[in-house]
Amino acid sequence: MDNPANSPRRSGFRQGRVGARTLHKGMTAMAALLLVVAVALAGCGPQGMSTTTEGTLGGGVLGGGTGALVGAAVGHPLTGAVIGGALGAGTGYVVGSSLQNQEVSSQQQQGQIQNQQQEIESQRRQIQQLQQQQQTE
Repeated sequence: MDNPANSPRRSGFRQGRVGARTLHKGMTAMAALLLVVAVALAGCGPQGMSTTTEGTLGGGVLGGGTGALVGAAVGHPLTGAVIGGALGAGTGYVVGSSLQNQEVSSQQQQGQIQNQQQEIESQRRQIQQLQQQQQTE
């Protein structure tokens, strides 16, 4: 009659095992890719990229990797990577831009503080000179 190897139940089991292996290989490849990109981004460092750029790239990489993993689970890793990468890059841009604005603001405040400290020191010297002049008179 029916061959047990060709039954729907048996062939579904085989497809499930193959799908799980494919998913595992895809996840391993994606993890390796993320590691390579993370090392490359770490090598770029702050000397050449702005905080906004770092946030955008970092968010894109993390979002792309996460999207690929989620997409692989539903059978569309490339679509998941593209959508996740776009969302991650957008979020990374917003966060990076906000951090960069805070850095600029902090640097401006630090400059103002230094200017005020110099002015205070100048006024102290003037006060000391005036006190010395009064004592000699």
